Amino acid sequence: MNVFGVDIGGSGIKGAPVDLQRGALAEERHKVLTPHPATPESVADGVAEVVGHFGWAGPIGITFPGVVTGGITRTAANVDKGWVGRDAARLLGDRLGGLPVTILNDADAAGIAEMTFGAGKGREGTVILLTLGTGIGSAVFTGGRLVPNTELGHLELHGHDAEKRASTKAKEDHDLSWAHWARRLGKYLAHVEMLFSPELFVLGGGVSRKAEKFVPLIEGVRAEIVPAQLQNNAGIVGAGMAAAGR
Repeated sequence: MNVFGVDIGGSGIKGAPVDLQRGALAEERHKVLTPHPATPESVADGVAEVVGHFGWAGPIGITFPGVVTGGITRTAANVDKGWVGRDAARLLGDRLGGLPVTILNDADAAGIAEMTFGAGKGREGTVILLTLGTGIGSAVFTGGRLVPNTELGHLELHGHDAEKRASTKAKEDHDLSWAHWARRLGKYLAHVEMLFSPELFVLGGGVSRKAEKFVPLIEGVRAEIVPAQLQNNAGIVGAGMAAAGR
């Protein structure tokens, strides 16, 4: 059975049909740049462009980089503030011609995919997935069950939101070496570990493709640290799972 997933990020909107048997994309994903400003209406247009590329006409799961409850987007750290309090499920459903839409936090979607098909499969203890990109998204699981909308990228670290120091964007903005960035990331992971005592960190986002450049350099963390197996497709797969009610 194939469903459709769209992953809205701070820099790109990407989507594809998802094969739920394999936990993988059924076709090569299509991506458009996230508009700036990333207003609800302009992002909805981008989502429609991605969906229209495939001529999709069934249920669609869509991730959002912020807190989502009952289809309402509650925060908007890396997109336009017009998303706060917006009925995103209705907005996106209307823009997609009335197709059934399920919307959820982007890191939660990625975590669900990794726990089902990837690096967290079969792990029953506390597992934390972190998506490293424009910001830092988080998904916390215990006993295989998700604690939704944790937003651990906004924990304070050295007087700043942690994502301002340890995201991939922070690495790029400050032209940090892999070693320097790994030190920052290690301090952040140690802080999260102090609060939650996970047995496993799964590091996702596009940078997970280059895990060998930074994961071995992370120090001061007891938990196991592994890259996401679905890499930057995890959000799309998780969105598709949500559309199918999984």
